[in-house]
Amino acid sequence: MATQPVHSAQADAVSTTVRQLRQHGYAVIKDALPRSTIANLEADLADAFAQTPFCQGGFYGERTRRFGRLLARSPHAAALVMHADILSTANEVLGPWCDCLQLNLTQAIALHPGALPQLPHRDQDMWRGAIGETEYLLNVMWPFTPYRELNGTTLIWPDSHGRKALEPDPDAQPVAVELDPGDALLFLGSTLHGAGGNRSFTTRRGAIVSYCLGWLKPYENQWLAYPPEVARHFPKELAQLVGYRQHRPNLGNYEGQCPSVLLQDKAAGTIGAIDALRPDQQALIEAHVAGQRAGA
Repeated sequence: MATQPVHSAQADAVSTTVRQLRQHGYAVIKDALPRSTIANLEADLADAFAQTPFCQGGFYGERTRRFGRLLARSPHAAALVMHADILSTANEVLGPWCDCLQLNLTQAIALHPGALPQLPHRDQDMWRGAIGETEYLLNVMWPFTPYRELNGTTLIWPDSHGRKALEPDPDAQPVAVELDPGDALLFLGSTLHGAGGNRSFTTRRGAIVSYCLGWLKPYENQWLAYPPEVARHFPKELAQLVGYRQHRPNLGNYEGQCPSVLLQDKAAGTIGAIDALRPDQQALIEAHVAGQRAGA
């Protein structure tokens, strides 16, 4: 599950973040990225923010604008998605339940004045899997503007994650997590949360990036968001994260091979299937084949 070697200072930071996530369901990384990176990304998305209609429906929010495909809209979005500490954290907290991670979504959000508080919810409820046994998702909120209680910052119910998701929603008041551009708020898919109401006169803008187990159907259809003609220009690790990689055994394949064949300069023609198995499955298959040959 490792992405790149983790140096000691980085390992300490990742360990602290993982511990906070496991204990409380959320963690904040201050100054995770330079403010200039966030400002450049916001500038690239300015037209999309202006042109995207308000959402329809009480959950998305009728005073909220949302749009995805950030990696196709700005080269600066990759810095959020590929943040080394956050990827290491995601691998640590989700790794026990999958062979590899995948990108679940990138979504920009503008919460306009008058936006109502969002229904408290857990993002893991997108999938009808077992509750309290598996962590399915890690969310990362990246503010473009200051996030404050007045303008509708994210509300988190601490210690509401994991097996606590089987209990009635807590009576305790949530924490209004205050953030500045460059900070990152991480919270588990099992953590109860929601956007606050925007009672200010300014628009609260930011983005959310999330990672999920590689065998789940992601929120955003990554292959439509980033078809081969787009993804072939991504670095290898980023292309893998958006789906151009098999999840062993054999999930997400193209004609029985890793879908990364579609990113080659020469389009894949007629190709043959190749096993992509976990080590335990590979050992079982090899023993089976050897026994069959010995019997023959």
